[in-house]
Amino acid sequence: MEKLQMKTPLVEMDGDEMTRVLWRIIRDELIYPYVDLKTEYYDLGLPHRDETGDQVTLDAANATRRLGVAVKCATITANRHRQEEYGLKEIWPSPNGTIRAVLDGTAFRAPILLPFLRPAVPGWEKPITVARHAYGDMYKAVELVTDEPGVATLDFTGESGRTQSLTVAKTKGPAVFQGQHNTEVSIRAFVRSCFQYALDTKQDLWFSAKDTISKEYDGEFRRVFDEEFESTY
Repeated sequence: MEKLQMKTPLVEMDGDEMTRVLWRIIRDELIYPYVDLKTEYYDLGLPHRDETGDQVTLDAANATRRLGVAVKCATITANRHRQEEYGLKEIWPSPNGTIRAVLDGTAFRAPILLPFLRPAVPGWEKPITVARHAYGDMYKAVELVTDEPGVATLDFTGESGRTQSLTVAKTKGPAVFQGQHNTEVSIRAFVRSCFQYALDTKQDLWFSAKDTISKEYDGEFRRVFDEEFESTY
């Protein structure tokens, strides 16, 4: 049987532990015999990420931006336990978070529909896709642990020299703090991709935010969604 030919290579991102084994089986037994597979290979296994100072993750992300398509195996996001287990130089960030930041990508969690698998909810016939904004938030957060009482503040200095400052908390003892951010341009890209995905797949689009509590952070998402809907969609 003649193999299917590929004109443009795709990015192949190898992963950790059993995913390396499973991907090798899938690739060698189910793809290679039928497709003239062309890939740019990147080893995102934790040991190799450590060897390269995580540069391999950035290289894989930039290759994906250049070629447009990638296959990625599951990877380990390190914590202190993994650092000790693997003898890592640093606790490297999530590869998924790094890749999404480079691509400014939105993650769509779409169901796989098969005629012999019935939905858990009777009468639930239409698919539900969950869109996830894939930049900033927890993946780009900075964290700080203190061992004494004190005051934590949030400060911003604009290029104009204007400053803004908020008191985060006054603590009476040890505490932990976290600061996260997002950008207007990334939020707007997320909003537009959600609208376009809904139109392409002919699915209804629903937006939910906790802007009753997070009036500024989640409120910015709501503002951009409303603005894009009124001006474009």
